[in-house]
Amino acid sequence: MIDKLNKPLPGRKGKGKANRNEMGSVGPRVPIVPISLAVLALVVSAPIAWVFFVENPDGGRPVVDVEVNSIVDSNELARNVSTEDTTSDDDISPADALTTVGDSPSIISTDDLPSVDGSENAGVRDDMLELSQHGNIPQIAPNGERPVDAYRRPAITKQSANGKPLIAVIVTGVGLGFDTSTSAIDRLPDDFTLAFAPYGKKVSEAARRARVGGHEIMLQVPLEPFDYPQNDPGPHTLLVGQSARANLDRLYWLMARIEGYTGVINHLGAKFTSASADFEPVMEELALRGLSYVDDGTSNRSVARQLAQRSGAPFASANIVLDSNPSKNVILSQLGKLEKLATEKGSAIGVASLLPISVRTLVEWADTLEDKGIELVPVSALYVDEVGG
Repeated sequence: MIDKLNKPLPGRKGKGKANRNEMGSVGPRVPIVPISLAVLALVVSAPIAWVFFVENPDGGRPVVDVEVNSIVDSNELARNVSTEDTTSDDDISPADALTTVGDSPSIISTDDLPSVDGSENAGVRDDMLELSQHGNIPQIAPNGERPVDAYRRPAITKQSANGKPLIAVIVTGVGLGFDTSTSAIDRLPDDFTLAFAPYGKKVSEAARRARVGGHEIMLQVPLEPFDYPQNDPGPHTLLVGQSARANLDRLYWLMARIEGYTGVINHLGAKFTSASADFEPVMEELALRGLSYVDDGTSNRSVARQLAQRSGAPFASANIVLDSNPSKNVILSQLGKLEKLATEKGSAIGVASLLPISVRTLVEWADTLEDKGIELVPVSALYVDEVGG
């Protein structure tokens, strides 16, 4: 039995030696080290060769365009403008519009920068311009005359209307697309007030065209909403919690975008307009520069009326947003409500955006007002108890 256990199995003779030859030093070897060095050299040399032999000014760096805001298409003002002009290079990139905000606003001497040629500014008065580090901003003339008085469009007022209902309509977002804006400027009757967004590359030219054409113009100022920065009004937004000097510096940048306007209207800003401590220095600055403030009426928490009365700034508040739903039937329905309100109270103010459907509907509606016994007026005709007005 012991002999059988020790006896090799049939067919296995010499197998152990063969295995040793296959796995030992007798068999062929794989040159691992030379192959590794060759692979490493290839990995290192390939990018270098690409840079030298391929024409690539970026040097092989990855390139991607990134939105300034973390939320894509969060700017409602720009989004509401007609898609007919969204690819135009007339629109300024928010990144191009950004500048560093210093610790304080700065007014510099007119000796440091070229003077303004009044002949090129369509009636803008040199004595109502002050040169800031961002450009010309409005000021009260040495004789005490205010921009709100100098640039307003002549119209009847509530006192001279003899009971005739008065309606003012402010069209916002003008200037973001030059072609869309100039088309609206030419089509809308002169008594429509036009509010210019500060971000168009040709916004100053568009504003000049509107003013020469007879329109009363305003500046839209972006103010912080409650859901900022998810909902971002744009560069140089005035913010709650910023120092007054920082917000005024931002305001000066915005005010320098166009010339010859009567005042400002907010863009968004429910949070800012409810914060008296942050809002009051801005309202006082507007009053000191002879400008009006119009509240777009979208926030019932706004303290704009109280602050305007305290500072002496001419003030008005819109009653109805006309095109929150951009449908002709809805816009006409909102205009009907505006007419009813004006008939009951003597006057009313509506706000619309520069959507093509809104402009077309407003042009058609304006032609019906004479038969209804309603007068269309610029918004300055409906300011409340202004100083010197």
